[in-house]
Amino acid sequence: MRFATAPIILGSVLLLSACGNKPLHDLDARRNSPDEFLVLPSKPLVEPASYAALPEPTPGGSNRTDRDPKAEAVVALGGRPSGTDIPAGDGALVTAASRYGVQGDIRESLATEDAKYRKRAGILANIKLFPVDRYAETYERQALDPQDVSTAYRRAGVPTPSSPPEGE
Repeated sequence: MRFATAPIILGSVLLLSACGNKPLHDLDARRNSPDEFLVLPSKPLVEPASYAALPEPTPGGSNRTDRDPKAEAVVALGGRPSGTDIPAGDGALVTAASRYGVQGDIRESLATEDAKYRKRAGILANIKLFPVDRYAETYERQALDPQDVSTAYRRAGVPTPSSPPEGE
């Protein structure tokens, strides 16, 4: 009788341990090294034209050599880091994009809807024997197959660029 209950107890312990609340991206939770994406290199030091015209130091604040990744990304993509001003040339695009109205709290509502979706999709997703990345599993039904989309557009007569061969 003892040998029959041992597998049942072991199986229930494994089943309960698999039901933990884990994040979607849990590829390697045993990683103890520092995160290389948290290191932000500073700009090189440049000698000013006049030492008398230097700004006052701001202890604990920003520095002239500190980087602003968001502003640098905006400039790299052809935008202006000045703020949220819409250039005159983009007015028609913004008008067309907002012709059905603009929801002010779109980020919050999408986060709420996504949390509900992940909760519904994750009922059985937590039962895994091995650590896997559940992101692709969770959003698999929402993903588009690029080959199918390209074929559908070509059949409709829309000019499309060449696609890579399937499987690559």
